[in-house]
Amino acid sequence: PAGGPALTPAEALVWLEGAAREDQRAALARYGIPSGNAMGVPMAAMVGWAKGRPKDHALAAALWADGRYEARTLAALIDDPAQVTASQMDDWVAAFDNWAICDTAAFRLFDRAPDRWSRPAVWAVSEALYVRRAAFALLWALALHDKGAGDAGFIAGLRLARDAAVDDRPHVQKAVSMAVRAVGQHRGLGQAALDWAEQVEPLGRTAARTAREVRKALA
Repeated sequence: PAGGPALTPAEALVWLEGAAREDQRAALARYGIPSGNAMGVPMAAMVGWAKGRPKDHALAAALWADGRYEARTLAALIDDPAQVTASQMDDWVAAFDNWAICDTAAFRLFDRAPDRWSRPAVWAVSEALYVRRAAFALLWALALHDKGAGDAGFIAGLRLARDAAVDDRPHVQKAVSMAVRAVGQHRGLGQAALDWAEQVEPLGRTAARTAREVRKALA
């Protein structure tokens, strides 16, 4: 509970091991999450465990270092965004091996970090699958959560998304599509998103599909 004594990494890992279910671990593959380095703890249980607990940057670092999927998920849920640096974000992103940890970090931690706006442009030019996805997962999260942000960062994000629109890897295409839709739907930039769709549509099959998705969402 909030205000209680700080947990040790060992205590957090004991909780994870106790909450693990083999059927849950086996089911991860259906969602495109590698199960070989996972315990099988339901996401809802991890969110519930972290809710109300004090943020703990040192505990998050130790859990991330454990390397297992659920330990890293807990790290993203328990870390203190105010203490998350650009260097830490870069290090974590480089280690992402599935879409779920990528999106959890983007939506529950990185989107409140002080350097959050500096990272999409860095990650978007990477050819690494989950580094590039992270750029657009973060843009998507910022469109939903960063209520005080001006338009300039989102317009710059649309330019990054235009360059990535031809990436036909599904985990990139989905993030690009969702980011552009979120910018159009939640930031009052619907016309900018529709203009984006018109610009990318001729660029190939993947870009045309994303353009259709954006138009449908903004109809």
